Formats: sequence, C-alpha cells, structure tokens
Amino acid sequence: MRTNRITNHPVLGADHNRTPVTFTFDGKTYEGFEGDTIASALLANGVRQLRVHEETGAPRAIYCNIGHCFECRVTVGERDVVRACMTPITQDLVVESGKMQPAPFKTSPDQWPRTYAEYEERNLTEKDGGSNV
Repeated sequence: MRTNRITNHPVLGADHNRTPVTFTFDGKTYEGFEGDTIASALLANGVRQLRVHEETGAPRAIYCNIGHCFECRVTVGERDVVRACMTPITQDLVVESGKMQPAPFKTSPDQWPRTYAEYEERNLTEKDGGSNV
C-alpha cells in the first residue's frame, strides 16, 4: 500500500511500533495509527477532499489543521460538523464526507435574522417541519 506518511522525520525520529487502526471514509476502508486524527490518517492515505463548498460545489480540504476554520468538517455517526483535524481515529470509526450545511443568508437582507437567538429559532422551526421565515 502506498502511503504519504513521513516514516523517518529528522527531528521526531522514526515512525514505527505504532498500533494500526482501521476506519472507513465514505464507505472505503483505510488504515491509520493510534494517535492519528481523521485528517492526518486520510492525508496519509492520499485522501484530500473532505467535503464540498455549499455555494459552489468546489472541493474543500484541510486548511488550518488546528481547529479554527472548520474547512475539514466531516460527519461521524450522527454528528455532523466534526473537525477532522481535531478528532482522533478509533477502531472501526465510520466517517462520511461533510454534509452540506444550510446557508442562512439566501434571502434578502431584510429577512435576515437580527440575532443569533432568532437564527436558532428559525432553524429549530424548519427542522420541526414548519416555517418561520
């Protein structure tokens, strides 16, 4: 198996004697090592695209790799918006590409929520099947 993993780092030393961990991403099985994040394990396996942009459909991948930007968001089980760069892999973890998140401002500015509480209320109403917009 071809890997993009650095196996002998000049400062950190050799990468050996690590416990392998098997996980899936979009239905395909990959192997990483205990201590890897989802992002590092996918990168080592040559996977770059983690989701698509909501507006353009352009591929999105890891950007900051320190948990600030949310570009690497993926879905783990029932949890969407999981940061791949901050989440360690575990045996048999099931990861899917990041789900498209709602774009709250596809309306005219006079219909935009004025507060975060108003945005949350509209979001909750829409999830319950009604519409408050």
